[in-house]
Amino acid sequence: MPTSRMSEPPEPIAGTASADHPERLGIARMLRAPGYRRLLAVRFATQWGDGLFQAALGGAVLFNPERQADPLAVATGLAVLLLPYSVIGPFAGALLDRWDRRRVLVFANLLRAVLIVVVAASVFTGLAGAPLYVGALAVAGVSRFVLSGFSVSLPHVVERRHLVEGNVLAVTIGSAVSALGAASAIGFRALFGSGDAGSAQTTLVAIVGSLLAAALAMGFRRGSLGPDKVDEPAEAVTAVLRGFADGARATAATPSISASFAALGSHRLAFGICTLLTLLLYRYAFTDQGPLRAGLPGIGEAVVLAAAGLGVAALVAPWLVRRWGRAWTVRAALVAATVMQLTLAALLSLWAVVVAAFVLGLTGQTVKLCTDAAVQSEADDEVLGRVFALYDVVFNVGYVIAVAAAAFLAPPDGRAPWLLAAAAALYVVGLLVHDQQLRRRRA
Repeated sequence: MPTSRMSEPPEPIAGTASADHPERLGIARMLRAPGYRRLLAVRFATQWGDGLFQAALGGAVLFNPERQADPLAVATGLAVLLLPYSVIGPFAGALLDRWDRRRVLVFANLLRAVLIVVVAASVFTGLAGAPLYVGALAVAGVSRFVLSGFSVSLPHVVERRHLVEGNVLAVTIGSAVSALGAASAIGFRALFGSGDAGSAQTTLVAIVGSLLAAALAMGFRRGSLGPDKVDEPAEAVTAVLRGFADGARATAATPSISASFAALGSHRLAFGICTLLTLLLYRYAFTDQGPLRAGLPGIGEAVVLAAAGLGVAALVAPWLVRRWGRAWTVRAALVAATVMQLTLAALLSLWAVVVAAFVLGLTGQTVKLCTDAAVQSEADDEVLGRVFALYDVVFNVGYVIAVAAAAFLAPPDGRAPWLLAAAAALYVVGLLVHDQQLRRRRA
C-alpha cells in the first residue's frame, strides 16, 4: 500500500498498531496538526449549513401550514435530499482522484452557496413539486463533492494508524454539528415564521456555512490534500464512467471493507424505515407527553437525543476498537440496534422513540466509524475516492429505498410495529453477511 504524503504531519509517537487495533493518540495531540484542525473546520462549517438546509426544506414541505404532506411526499423529499449523494458519488469519486482536492473544497462550497439562494427563492415564491426538488437535488449533489473531498483528504493530514481517532472527532462531532444546524433551523423557523416566506428566510441562512467552509479551505496549500498520483485514463469522461466499477472491484478485493459495508448497509436500511415512521408519528399520531413534544419541536428533541448518541459513540467506539477490534465492535453495535428496534416495535410510544433515537445514533455511528477506518486504512490512495463512491451508494441509496418502501407500506399515521420488527431483522441479516465476509478474509 503506498504511503500518502502528509501536508501537516502529526507529531509521531512510539509504538506500532494494527489497522484493527489502533494505538491511541488523544484528541489534544491530534488537534496539534494544523492541517487536521483546518480540515475539521471546513467539515463542521459545511455540515452545519447542510443540516440547517435539510431541516429548513423538510419543514417547508412537511410542517408548513400552507402545504400538506402524505407519506409519499415525505419519502420524495428525503429521496431528493439524499439520492444525489449516490447518483453523483461515482462521479465525485473519480474526479477527486484526479482533481486537486483543495480546489474542490473551495469551489464546491461557493457553488453550493449560490444554489441555496436559488432554492430559497423557489420556496419564497411558493414553488412545489419538481421545480423545488430540482434545486434541492443540485444543492445535495454539490454537497457530495464537499464531504467526499473531506473523506479522501483525511489520510493526508492524519497518519493512517490514527484514522479511527481522526474519524471519531471528524465524523461524530460533524454529525452533531449537522444536528445543531437542524436545531438552528427550528429556531430560525420560530423567528421567521412557518409559512413560505419564513421557510425561505430560514433556508437562506444555510449559505453562511458554505461561505465559511470555502474561506477556510483556501488556507490549504495547492496539492497538499492529494491526490498524490493519478491512476486513471487521460480522458475525464472515461475516468468518471469507470470510477464506480473500480470502487466496486477494490471493495470486493478487501473482505474487511466489504464486511463493513454489509453492516453499514443493514443499518441504513433499518434506519430509513425508522425515520419515515418517526416523521409520520410526530406529524399525525403523537401528542405532547410531559417534557416531550409532538410535531416539529418533538423532532428537534429526537435530533438532540440522536446527537447525544453520536457524542457517546465518540467515546465508546475507540475504546471498544482498541480492546475488541473493529469486527467485534461492529457485531456488538448491530446486536444492540436489533434489541432497540424490537423494543420500539413493542412499545411504539413517544418515550420509546426518543430512547431509540439515542441508541440508534450511538450504534449506527459506531458502525460508521469502523467502516470509515476500514476504507481509509485499507484502500489505496489512488482508488480511495472511488471506494468512497461505493460507500455513498451503500449509505444513501439503501436509506432511500427503505424510506420509499416504508412510505408505500406504512399507514398514514405511521403506526406500523411490524415494519419496525422488519427493521430489526435487517440488522440480523447485516450481522450474518458481515461475519461471512470476515470468514472469507481468514480463508
